[in-house]
Amino acid sequence: MSMVQDLAERLADDTLKAMKHLDDDRFFMEVAAELGAASTTLEEAFLTAIRVRLAERKARAFIRARIEGQKKDENFGR
Repeated sequence: MSMVQDLAERLADDTLKAMKHLDDDRFFMEVAAELGAASTTLEEAFLTAIRVRLAERKARAFIRARIEGQKKDENFGR
């Protein structure tokens, strides 16, 4: 992994923690704007890392909901 990717990955992890603490699901955009003023390369790597993590969360939530829906269907009428 390149230095830029490594920095972006760690920053993305820290930003997601901050988003939860702040209860602000758009905070990463503010961080990206700060990054973009200094390094567009790091900004793009950071946004990619954030988007990948958010997409994974969304996919996992979808899977959990689908499994829970299946369990409810299996228990229907019992």
